[in-house]
Amino acid sequence: MTDETVHESQEKRSRRGIASYFRRLADRLSRGEPAPADEEQTVTVDPPAESDFEVEVEREDGTVSLEIDMQWDEAEGEVETDVVASKATFEVYEDSAEQYRWRLRHDNGNIIADGGEGYASKQKAKQGLESVKNNAPGAYVVDESKDEEAPSEGGSKATFELFKDSDDKARWRLRHDNGEIIADCGQGYSSKQKAKQGLQSVKSNARGAAVEDAE
Repeated sequence: MTDETVHESQEKRSRRGIASYFRRLADRLSRGEPAPADEEQTVTVDPPAESDFEVEVEREDGTVSLEIDMQWDEAEGEVETDVVASKATFEVYEDSAEQYRWRLRHDNGNIIADGGEGYASKQKAKQGLESVKNNAPGAYVVDESKDEEAPSEGGSKATFELFKDSDDKARWRLRHDNGEIIADCGQGYSSKQKAKQGLQSVKSNARGAAVEDAE
């Protein structure tokens, strides 16, 4: 049978970014679900209950490499390409003040996140949503009512904050490490549980969501 490279990628990434990738992989594997091999989650692998697993740490010419290898018979596991993992779409639009904004709309029609501010250009709005794409999936969730703090290791460069607004509604916002709020829920929820479900939908759908211009 002919060898085929289904997916390959290489990039420089922070420890937190690497931890986020492995956490997403581990979560899917532990639930017995297809696991994403790429950041966009368009290539997934579904290994069998048991597979050959190899870890190798190697030194060569002043460079250290860590290689993790899983192998299984193709007939025992699935590989899917061109997967549409996201159930949402980023819409970029111009508001009545001629500012550019973005919103993340679920396939059911609900807006599950927005940028919370207008941008001077469409390019700036797209840069803002790209930050959400990159940081939402691996972001820790902290409850401000419990004075929780995000761990210093792992996660992403942003944190989901759960809080109550002046109307006693539960809300969430995604705050970047630089202090800026890069996304919020845009609405209040009747319970903290509902707010958590909302942000989990953003965590699950932001990475692979298509970007479209909207009216």
